[in-house]
Amino acid sequence: MVKELIINSAPNGVTIALLQDKQLVELHTEHINNNYAVGDIYLGRVKKIMPGLNAAFVDVGYEKDAFLHYLDLGPQVQSLVKLTKIVKNGSYKEKLLNNFKLEEDINKSGKISEVLNRNMLLPVQIAKEPISTKGPRLSSDLSIAGRFVVLVPFSESISISKKIKSNTERTRLKKIVESIKPKNFGVIIRTVSEGKGVSELQKDLLDLIARWELINTRLEATEPSKKILGEMGRTSTILRDLLNADFTNIHVNDTVIYEEIRMYVKDISPELEKIVKLYKHKESIFEHFGVEKQIKSTFGRTVNLPGGAYLVVEHTEALHVIDVNSGNRTASPENQEENAFMVNKEAAKEIARQLRLRDMGGIVVVDFIDMHKPNNRKDLFDYLKQQMALDRAKHTILPPSKFGLVQITRQRVRPEMNIVTNEKCPACGGTGEIKASIVLMDDIENNLNYILNEQNEKSVALSVHPYIAAYIKKGFITRQWKWFFTYGKWISVKSSPSYYLTEFHFTNSKEEEIKL
Repeated sequence: MVKELIINSAPNGVTIALLQDKQLVELHTEHINNNYAVGDIYLGRVKKIMPGLNAAFVDVGYEKDAFLHYLDLGPQVQSLVKLTKIVKNGSYKEKLLNNFKLEEDINKSGKISEVLNRNMLLPVQIAKEPISTKGPRLSSDLSIAGRFVVLVPFSESISISKKIKSNTERTRLKKIVESIKPKNFGVIIRTVSEGKGVSELQKDLLDLIARWELINTRLEATEPSKKILGEMGRTSTILRDLLNADFTNIHVNDTVIYEEIRMYVKDISPELEKIVKLYKHKESIFEHFGVEKQIKSTFGRTVNLPGGAYLVVEHTEALHVIDVNSGNRTASPENQEENAFMVNKEAAKEIARQLRLRDMGGIVVVDFIDMHKPNNRKDLFDYLKQQMALDRAKHTILPPSKFGLVQITRQRVRPEMNIVTNEKCPACGGTGEIKASIVLMDDIENNLNYILNEQNEKSVALSVHPYIAAYIKKGFITRQWKWFFTYGKWISVKSSPSYYLTEFHFTNSKEEEIKL
């Protein structure tokens, strides 16, 4: 599987497209000054205790108070509260936790009112970004993620990813981490650590320890409801979590971001530095790599499948519904079951991609075409699970019900990616009416007269729709010759199929558009 990352920098932010075998599978937007991103750490102030919900509402500077449930406090929240108090008082001068005495773990079935008080200051981490009408969801079980390991303060446990199956490798990694981790810190060993040496794990761990020291340093001066430490940008996060030997290219159209990514990749995987490339062509980077076309054809209410079938995607506040339709794919009664199975498999593959691409979360209900054979239903369920295995978000898939419905729950930590694919008609501005075509030539000639006589342009070219270009060039004495006799200059006429009927533009000798 060939993976490419296409990064498009624009004034309002950065859009990141992940391609697998040239097909768009993930799309992320990173806005400038993007606050409340997953992983950001804030100094929260407890505003309300809600005993009925066993939760608290915490002010982190967002327009709505953030939600913190008792189960998200973390077992060592008392140690975090204690550290916050002594750091804010200026009496804690260490940066690590070597001499820090940990408090007892809180009761798993306890009450939030026993732990938190109104107006208490507490460092919290964004677990879910603000979605729709809801504020952020928080956790005070802090963790700092690196490429190979995750650092967890106020803990001594070492956890290893379940995806690392070899007992020998698990033992080896645990021994390495035990020998290099600081006191009163736990470590989660990530899947990509498999096969890595001591130096790589130690370097990653030292980077995370430096980030913890930065949190400790900033905590004393940080005002309530302000950010203490931000997570890395989406680009770096994706590279941290996904970068491996399968990546063949990372294309970037911005020099500053290119240098940042090149240095980051050089830092974490020096052998892959050469795959980071600066895009310099005039054409839009998304246009050049076919991303723009895929975005326009993939987002929207209806998604067409290669075999003629299509999906209808509907969104509500409570859930997402995907309906599978066979479209113009015909079948005789003899192979109707087989035809339904083939359409459903094709749809299952696209649905798995759509969930990743749109970052759809919560409850998703898929209405597949009815199949009568139990074996076909089981095969479809297994195939859907296989396609969803590539999804990094936590998810659960239930077997098809007797009505042919498949229910999926998928982790939702940030707002769904929603792109409007319908465009307002540029000719009429959405009114349904355009300027009378009979006056179009008058407009062109008035503007031409202004450009040549008032602006004194020496060389002018006119770009118009092919129909208008043919009209200008028709006859024995064309309009071009008439313009030549009038102005003493030859006006070249270019045909542009992408223009709407009444659209026209003038360019100078440097092929720069002349603004009117």
